[in-house]
Amino acid sequence: MAGKTGTIAAVLAGAAVGAVIGILFAPDEGTKTRRKIREGYDSKKDELKDKISELTEQVKSRFGNAKADLESGLDHLVANVEEKKDDIIATLERKLEELKSSSAKSASANK
Repeated sequence: MAGKTGTIAAVLAGAAVGAVIGILFAPDEGTKTRRKIREGYDSKKDELKDKISELTEQVKSRFGNAKADLESGLDHLVANVEEKKDDIIATLERKLEELKSSSAKSASANK
């Protein structure tokens, strides 16, 4: 993937350089050539800003959804831990009562 990205970037850079060289060697006057370069630059700059804004929104929405999913998962985990904690405490209290009862029976049988 990284190799393809580099190749694409190189091709686009080559195309941009070729276009600039073509405009510079065109038989127009210098003012017209500079205006064409400036208009082309402004156009590409605006396109790039739009693409960056679009990409930024996509990243925000993906990470926003991931954040909501993570928060929901954590809330569910905390609820499960609380529920399990209560179950464990109830079981331990029941076992303690059984041990106390068993200990009391043993003590009264030994007397």
